[in-house]
Amino acid sequence: MSESITKELLEQFEKKCSADAACQVAKNAVTENGLKASAKNGEAQRTTRQSFSVKLKQGAVTNQKSSGRCWMFAALNTFRFEIIKKLNLENFELSQSYLFFYDKLEKANFFLESILETLDEPTGGRLIAWLLSSPMNDGGQWDMLCGLVDKYGVVPKYAMPESKSSSASGEMDSVLTVKLREDACRLRSAYAAGAKREELAARKEEMLGEIYRILCICLGEPPKAFDFEVEDKDGKFIRECGLTPKAFYEKYVGLNLNDYISIINAPTADKPYHRSYSVKFLGSVKEGRPVRYLNLEIEELKKAAIAQMKDGVPVWFGCDVGKCSTREGGVMDPKVFKLEELLGVKFGMDKAERLDYGESLMTHAMVFQGVNLDDEGRPNRWRVENSWGEEAGEKGYYVMSDDWFDEYMYQIVVDKKYLSEELLAEYEAEPIMLEPWDPMGSLAVVRG
Repeated sequence: MSESITKELLEQFEKKCSADAACQVAKNAVTENGLKASAKNGEAQRTTRQSFSVKLKQGAVTNQKSSGRCWMFAALNTFRFEIIKKLNLENFELSQSYLFFYDKLEKANFFLESILETLDEPTGGRLIAWLLSSPMNDGGQWDMLCGLVDKYGVVPKYAMPESKSSSASGEMDSVLTVKLREDACRLRSAYAAGAKREELAARKEEMLGEIYRILCICLGEPPKAFDFEVEDKDGKFIRECGLTPKAFYEKYVGLNLNDYISIINAPTADKPYHRSYSVKFLGSVKEGRPVRYLNLEIEELKKAAIAQMKDGVPVWFGCDVGKCSTREGGVMDPKVFKLEELLGVKFGMDKAERLDYGESLMTHAMVFQGVNLDDEGRPNRWRVENSWGEEAGEKGYYVMSDDWFDEYMYQIVVDKKYLSEELLAEYEAEPIMLEPWDPMGSLAVVRG
């Protein structure tokens, strides 16, 4: 056997393809229409219909546009659900730009603190290379969001509306990335030249001041207080003046975020079930709660999500949205494309293998707003509120098959009251620390 692609081997490949009628038909279809369009399975479209035995009512679908704020939109969509319900509103939206501002500032501080913690690491080593690979992006995790809300509260969207840089964050992120990499270079160079830790800490504060200036220019300055004014479905006008963001959250959202925890499904050999996990160098608010997960069997995730929705509360979740899903019609189903039949090849990795070999990880956060249960109480499809506007899916909503849940669902956030005392004890146990580049350290960052 040759190590190279020989002329004889090429001729063998060519002859086999030319003689294969199915290959020729597929070639004509794909070259004309594209791969996914040619492989689309109409039957999957028909069976994942928009009807659910458990269905929650939400306001109008939100739109993150060209930003990676899905995790933030999903969380704020669960918060506004509470406001809409409490105040009998037709619709309401919280400011994503407000938390975006502070997320950027806190991420910059977290990054620079990580640089200060790793000054003795070699610049060419894997850890520093990882830190420098993405010092500023839009992605996040549930626990990171909790740290922001605990510290800064929330505001209505009108109190800090969208800007060009919040809706299309690429240019701003690029500038912030350049600046932070330069800052890291300056801090490490100063340390190598003999600068003391106190001097480096002072320089870090100056660097953060520059980041704050950039954010003010790109996003505007966040409000310290605002007047809350809405009209409910019956025409009743509600006004409260001079609210701070934290006071607004406490009064009108009122969720105790300490009650909400993350459970994941990572069926890889290196992550035993019924253990808690955290990730090194992952976070935003430095003093905020650390990222923590409890790894459980997939059926435990389903059971908790169903219980919470039956009680009328939506569920934040993280998944690999790009796998086996269609934007048109909003179908998430492993059978939505018949690629094996079209291409004549097998795709056989299981969920654990996809995680281990970089083929899948959590990329996007959305909200469960319903589920369909069969006559025996088992789920067969899930109602998904996305944040890509009404053009995606069916007026912004997707349908996820239960098979898709098994394969590409990685994380849900539920009130801990839906877990047994044994499971809660497992969550509270000392977490196993994962390396920063572990797939379970991924951030929900897919753009709209």
